[in-house]
Amino acid sequence: MAFFRLRAYNDGAMENLFDDLMYRGLIEQSSDAEGVKKLLETKQAVYCGFDPSASSMHLGNYVMISLLKRFQRAGHKVIAVVGGATGMIGDPSGKSSERNLQTKDTLAANTASIKAQLERYIDLTDPEKGEIVSNYDWLGSMTVIDFLRDYGKFFPINYMLSKEIVKSRLEAGISFTEFSYQILQSIDFYHLHKAKGVSIQLGGNDQWGNLTSGLELIRKIEGDEANVEVLTSRLILRSDGKKFGKSEKGALFLDPKLTSPYAMYQYFMNVTDEDAIRFLKVFSFLSKEEIEDVAREHFASPGARIGQKKVAYEITKDIFGEAGAKEAISMSEALFSGNVASLSEPEIETLFGDMKKPLQGEMMLEDLLIALGAASSKREARTFAEGNGVLVNGVKATDPKEIFSSAKALFGKYLIVRRGKKNYYLGQF
Repeated sequence: MAFFRLRAYNDGAMENLFDDLMYRGLIEQSSDAEGVKKLLETKQAVYCGFDPSASSMHLGNYVMISLLKRFQRAGHKVIAVVGGATGMIGDPSGKSSERNLQTKDTLAANTASIKAQLERYIDLTDPEKGEIVSNYDWLGSMTVIDFLRDYGKFFPINYMLSKEIVKSRLEAGISFTEFSYQILQSIDFYHLHKAKGVSIQLGGNDQWGNLTSGLELIRKIEGDEANVEVLTSRLILRSDGKKFGKSEKGALFLDPKLTSPYAMYQYFMNVTDEDAIRFLKVFSFLSKEEIEDVAREHFASPGARIGQKKVAYEITKDIFGEAGAKEAISMSEALFSGNVASLSEPEIETLFGDMKKPLQGEMMLEDLLIALGAASSKREARTFAEGNGVLVNGVKATDPKEIFSSAKALFGKYLIVRRGKKNYYLGQF
């Protein structure tokens, strides 16, 4: 069976995996494109590493997760490596300062959390399909002497200094701890190649130096004929030019407690027309033909926001499940129509919890508007109400003297006020 060809995700047509990844804009660099294609003619083991420096991965990590899923769907074995050991020291970044080192307890908790997230996306029903491992299993017991004698001798200092991620830090300074990270990641590749037959390592484009170091280590030990390659994925940027990173404001996490399905859905509902189609290629598992159909329909009638609706649904579904995507759509429709009385209690908290203000006893509408910040004075409150611009729990409220209390509240405690078409406020008894 040739694994260089894969069945498309939906329509059964046969596509080339490497070309499909190129179409989606997922491949930035490869050690040898033809070498990769040759490897993919037969079943391969492929790995990608994930950093446990936080308790949750984010959308940028999901690009790499989706890459593993694409390889797995094409028939290859995938291995996700959680950096239980390398996470202790941290990969040097483009920033001028060293990372804050994690405590062992924090790192252990983060590693377990990242592993649990990966289990949601990678098929682990058969060890020949997929595995999740921690590099602490083979690096944790290594002695300093073993590290220097067995591996350090293969890394000339000049070679290590030539790596861009190191060069960018030389002026500000870099510790030996972070400097040695590329050796540890190289050992990962070598270990997985020997122990599990891994032939391809995947990583973000900012990892290119570390990936090629691993390639060099294997070839120095086994010879130039060693059949191994590396691929990097293009860094996916937000519309403001920033990475989908965990340290950036407004990061989109894979943990629903940190980023709700609704927040994920709304983010992609608000991307540009061009980004909607671009992100559909990057994140979704729709076939090329399906994506092109969506693009044609979208640009024929951009006001209908077909692309945004499709990409928002597909991403939310793949990350949080069908139920999460449907809930996000339901919440969006409730907000658009003003039918907030249909929302569940958790949905109300998700949508409005951060703007919640306490209420007590009975209040006239005009006082309620002032208490919630929907009006600055009784005169303004009366103007809004009498001008048919106020809804309370989805019902038009036009009498400034109307009394509201917990008896009229949703679930006996919520008053959701809408002023105008888009301004929402939440009061809780």
